[in-house]
Amino acid sequence: MAKKGEFTVTPWEVSGNVDYDLLIKDFGSQRIDEPLRQRIKKLAGGELHYMLRRDLFFSHRDLPWVLDEYEKGNKFSLYTGRGPSEHTHIGHLVPWFFTKWLQDKFNVPLLFQFTDDEKYLFKDKLTRKDTLEFSKENMLDVLAVGFDPKKTRMIVDTKEIATLYPHALDVAKKVTFSTAKAVFGFTNDTNIGSIFFTSIQSVPAFLPTIEKGKPVPVLIPCAIDQDPHFRVTRDVAPRLGYPKPAMLHCRFVPALLGPQSKMSASDPVNTIFTTDAPEEAAKKVMRAFTGGRATVAEQREKGGNPDICSVCQYLNFLFEPDDKKLKERFEDYRNGKILDGENKAYLAEKVKAFLKEHQRKREQARPLVEKLFEEK
Repeated sequence: MAKKGEFTVTPWEVSGNVDYDLLIKDFGSQRIDEPLRQRIKKLAGGELHYMLRRDLFFSHRDLPWVLDEYEKGNKFSLYTGRGPSEHTHIGHLVPWFFTKWLQDKFNVPLLFQFTDDEKYLFKDKLTRKDTLEFSKENMLDVLAVGFDPKKTRMIVDTKEIATLYPHALDVAKKVTFSTAKAVFGFTNDTNIGSIFFTSIQSVPAFLPTIEKGKPVPVLIPCAIDQDPHFRVTRDVAPRLGYPKPAMLHCRFVPALLGPQSKMSASDPVNTIFTTDAPEEAAKKVMRAFTGGRATVAEQREKGGNPDICSVCQYLNFLFEPDDKKLKERFEDYRNGKILDGENKAYLAEKVKAFLKEHQRKREQARPLVEKLFEEK
């Protein structure tokens, strides 16, 4: 957990202008440097995902060890998840698309956890029925990303509790309340379910080793706000005889309000949801904060600033994977050749096309999701 004067990053709150260098220092992770990127590229068959090239995935824990094991023939397992909410937004998809790339390039399995119990415990107004229904809907978005169904296992906590709970007890027995307070800032008013929850979230990091009966490396790609949970997991792992899970951390996708905001389901006006009507999403884009000037003449003369422009950052994170095209567009924006209206219209068309295709895939996945929930 990090709370500084200008920003806050916890598993349940992200606000302010996040200083990622300071987060690395505070959390004690390592920056992904160029030699490590080149090593990933070599092992991935000569290709490097644009999220690594652009430093969107910027920090790690023990990634070199995972790659060492992979080279020895001990394949890792991927693990990521979703704290289900009523809507999935574009920002949630960023680590999922990257995780899919890892699954495809390294030919490895994935455990995807839906923490419906967490949302119930931390959100007073939600019922268990609510969070279970959210899991169902969010699973449609996960499957629409295109994970290999033969190598992907979905875990909904309250549906898989018989599998999770015995191992969660082992974790809980090793974690003191003092540690939980120090890591998460819990107080005497915190319900005891919330205090216990990290024990549940730790288990998928150990399941591959438990089920195979031998040490299996686990790699967790996620936004850096989830790191506190897994610091506890990593601390407990050797005391339970499991390898520490490795981490890959990504940056937060800004809201349409600008660089000091994070896309949030609680701010529907400035957030693009995967279920938004494409035309409505396009209208949101056209109202976005930009890095432009007060007048057309001034922007033609002085240019805009893509570093603080929400439109440019959406292109950077998800909607323009071609580095050459992105660089040219940013240069034209800086030089005043592209105005904000043009830039917004360009992104709006990309968002509309993306949502139409994503929503088609969501509906294709619905029978499978219904079947999975009937079986669980």
